Amino acid sequence: MKYYSTRHMAPNASLQEAVIKGLAPDRGLYMPEKINRLPAEFFNEIGNLSLTDIAKIVAEKFFGDDMDKEKLNAIVSEALNFDIPLKKVEEEIYVLELFHGPTFAFKDVGARFMSRMLSHFVQEQHHENVKVLVATSGDTGSAVANGFLGVEGIQVFVLYPSGKVSEIQEAQFTTLGQNIVALEIAGTFDDCQALVKSAFVDEELNKKMYLTSANSINIARFLPQSIYYFYAYAQLAKQQLEDNVVVAVPSGNLGNLAAGLFAKKMGLPIKRFIAANNRNDVFFQYLSTGNYEPRTSIQTIANAMDVGAPSNFERILDLYNQSHEAIKQDISGNTYSDAEIKNTIRTVYEKTGYLLDPHGACAYQALKDGKKPDETGVFLATAHPAKFKETVEECIGSAIEIPDRLSAFMRRKKQSHLLSNDFNLFKKTLFNVS
Repeated sequence: MKYYSTRHMAPNASLQEAVIKGLAPDRGLYMPEKINRLPAEFFNEIGNLSLTDIAKIVAEKFFGDDMDKEKLNAIVSEALNFDIPLKKVEEEIYVLELFHGPTFAFKDVGARFMSRMLSHFVQEQHHENVKVLVATSGDTGSAVANGFLGVEGIQVFVLYPSGKVSEIQEAQFTTLGQNIVALEIAGTFDDCQALVKSAFVDEELNKKMYLTSANSINIARFLPQSIYYFYAYAQLAKQQLEDNVVVAVPSGNLGNLAAGLFAKKMGLPIKRFIAANNRNDVFFQYLSTGNYEPRTSIQTIANAMDVGAPSNFERILDLYNQSHEAIKQDISGNTYSDAEIKNTIRTVYEKTGYLLDPHGACAYQALKDGKKPDETGVFLATAHPAKFKETVEECIGSAIEIPDRLSAFMRRKKQSHLLSNDFNLFKKTLFNVS
């Protein structure tokens, strides 16, 4: 399988090249040259399959041409050694809980998959001085940092906007040490993402070190997220609830939504998707008007969605041949203020006893507002509510328990480098800290 750039101005790459480079030389995102569809028999039996059974089949469709099957299966088993349960919240509304991994966030799936795949390619090619650059608005940093912690031959730089991630999220990647370096940027997530993208096209940096990204711009981080959409459908199929399924997705950098769209293109019978935005509603505005107008992100309580220039928009456009009408056929959307998100957390807890995090609350409300009577709705809960302890407690008026594995991060010492959003200073730091 070859991978092409969404901007079509760079040579096609092998899987190994795409994973190690992260971003294409023309600053586009890599896409597989074809999307392999799964046979009807797979979907007829999917309700009887486990998460790892499904993951191995889907991963082989993505990567089987380029990796030994035994090695690929080992990566799947190591990366997905936790459950992703589907739970009923109320009539015809289910939640897919994606936060049962090591850092209590959905990004554990892709980050763990990518860390093992990249390590395999680095060892195979005997690469040295490999640097993983990752911009985070919250959970990506913790998932990637913990996924790569202690991996020999790879150093990780986590860039995050100062004061704009939760205290627990910050602790998960600033207290690790070893091969993990935290860079606290005076700016927004978009500033962090711009620094990472600029590094990939800087000739001097790329001559002296191998740079790659673990954001969802990396094909090895992004594509494995498709797996849990198949597993959600499998759990519905087991209950004979698989007809007319609509999925609501918290949408920031659009990697999670794009992964679901890939699953649909592979044949997964999801009827449609609902993209849930907070006040950073660039994608919602595109759906409404057909105009894509990136802008500076606004800080909200659903901070992982605070993205004003979503990278994976390019992938969605490419997937639908630049057609706004085709995209609208598969995706609707909605947008919510902080006050509305808080109200959702409170009312759902009072009504059902289910505790949402701000991102899951955004997706729940979009599903509630957008689901038709004959549809079975699933929304994605992308992070444990304890990661947003103060916000959630304010909403429900009582204390919530922090899991022991999560609170352990808070007892460690913070280690970070505070920088402005100046690229030359960032570049100098990469040289000096390496």
